[in-house]
Amino acid sequence: MIEYECTSRRASFPEDRRVDDRETRTLKRPHSYLILMGTPRESRQEQAEAIVERLEAEYPDSTISLRYSNRLELLIAVILSAQCTDERVNKETEHLFAKYDGPEDYANATQDELAEDLSSITYYNSKAGYVRDSCELILEEYDGEVPDTMSELTELPGVGRKTANVVLQHGHDVVEGIVVDTHVQRLSRRLGLTEENRPEKIEQELMELVPDGYWQQFTHLCIDHGRAVCDARNPDCGDCVLADLCPSEKGDSDVDLASGEPW
Repeated sequence: MIEYECTSRRASFPEDRRVDDRETRTLKRPHSYLILMGTPRESRQEQAEAIVERLEAEYPDSTISLRYSNRLELLIAVILSAQCTDERVNKETEHLFAKYDGPEDYANATQDELAEDLSSITYYNSKAGYVRDSCELILEEYDGEVPDTMSELTELPGVGRKTANVVLQHGHDVVEGIVVDTHVQRLSRRLGLTEENRPEKIEQELMELVPDGYWQQFTHLCIDHGRAVCDARNPDCGDCVLADLCPSEKGDSDVDLASGEPW
């Protein structure tokens, strides 16, 4: 159950750049129609707006997939999700959250005990240390409450800007950046929104392009589209609502801009 849900304001798009229902339906099977493939909008900002518009129509219920019931559980779930699937994390945390009730329980557990409880998670030894040490710091410095600022969150062991952004957005209703995970990184490069490789640089560029009312939702839309259509190795360009906007589209481009490698 999700107790903390961030509702960011919705940005309005100029009417002349909106995608009507007929265009949306047509673009679901772009290879079946005589349309120009792989041509981005004139500016990156227009490109970002068109991407958000279409993906929101395609994934109207897009949201976070990690399961949690409070801020501490959210923090722990996001720490565990690094280089691990949300599906795997959700299976593990179902038992973990039943056993450990608060920061005291995690802080009082031994490293070996916590690692054993996380044994199906990637890098479980390191993550056990991050969880335990973070809970100790939360008890010592924040009266047992998960911090609510970027600077404080990133002082916790195992917490970088990506994790902090997720906790701020879904735990504290604070949207001050864009979560850049592997899907956001891949799609942003593939769709011509950025040429940067580092998540921090990608986030900076996206914050200048994506309407601020969509900063949170942009991540979820990219994740859903990355999982369903635009995967890393074999994107299904023939069934992509963004194919006519995508400079990496396989029918029109020889190079995947996400990796810089030939298709």
